[in-house]
Amino acid sequence: MKKVTMAAVAALAFSASSAFAADMPLKAIAAPAQPPAWDIAFGSAIASDYVWRGITQSNHKPSVAAYFEPRYNINKDMQLYAGLGGASIDFPNRAAAEVDIYAGFRPTFGKFAFDFGFWYYWYPGGQCFNAAVPTCSPSGGVGPTNLPNGNVAKSDWSFYEIFAKVNYSVTDQLGLGAFVYYSPNVLNTGADGVYFGGNAKYTFPALSNGMQFYASGEVGYWDLGTSDAFYGTVGFPNGVPYKSYTTWNLGIGWTYKVFTVDLRYIDTDLNKGNCNAFTSDHTAAGTSNVTAINPGGLGSNWCGATFVARLSADLTVNTNLK
Repeated sequence: MKKVTMAAVAALAFSASSAFAADMPLKAIAAPAQPPAWDIAFGSAIASDYVWRGITQSNHKPSVAAYFEPRYNINKDMQLYAGLGGASIDFPNRAAAEVDIYAGFRPTFGKFAFDFGFWYYWYPGGQCFNAAVPTCSPSGGVGPTNLPNGNVAKSDWSFYEIFAKVNYSVTDQLGLGAFVYYSPNVLNTGADGVYFGGNAKYTFPALSNGMQFYASGEVGYWDLGTSDAFYGTVGFPNGVPYKSYTTWNLGIGWTYKVFTVDLRYIDTDLNKGNCNAFTSDHTAAGTSNVTAINPGGLGSNWCGATFVARLSADLTVNTNLK
């Protein structure tokens, strides 16, 4: 997620004897410069894996991403924004890509920076896999069928979330944050979900060449509801009560000009069976990972510990192209 740095207003005061002060000429103090009303942020990234909330979205393969975000500064402390982004994925339903459409409002009050918004995740080009649904047939197929490993998947996994985030600048180097996201229909499964947590980041003083190192971490919890009947299993024919889970990550990185390198360890507390039930992983295998919501025993490694290396470039028109 992209952050906005807002300029702070400084107060100037002095003390002197009354005789000396009377002889001082009065000088006007210039008001802080207002940022240009309009700006555009844009960037791209390549990563060894696209991991979102602790779960790979690219089947542990490299992924590329890009975004374009127009911004309107009402004043130095209030910003409106909208954006369009995309990333390469590898989903069970063979969706072509992830397309992100989002908008929001970023107000700043002193050391607190807020972000309130709406995010739509669009996954075009998907195919349907479920032998029990007569109308569910993959493109070019002769009839309804499951994925080769027996899992099922809807053709459309698109969904939306609303969110609120806050960051608090403890010092110029240390920032703390909290967030909450809500969706009534996570990944179009029929299950609602509330994802919330916190993060911290420490930025070290810049080196003489401008390179700056940082360390950061995050903990999140995704409280998930029950799917619709499409994903029903033995014991839960009307829908699977997904296992809520915790995810965390720790990483280090550095920035140089517009570039950022991030090296990160990511993990969750989901076991392979419950991971398979939630993801419908088309690469899941085995029969020993039986849980209440995963009676077939398929096991997925999409939710386990992983290391991600990411290189990104982020620019704004007013800062980098003028």
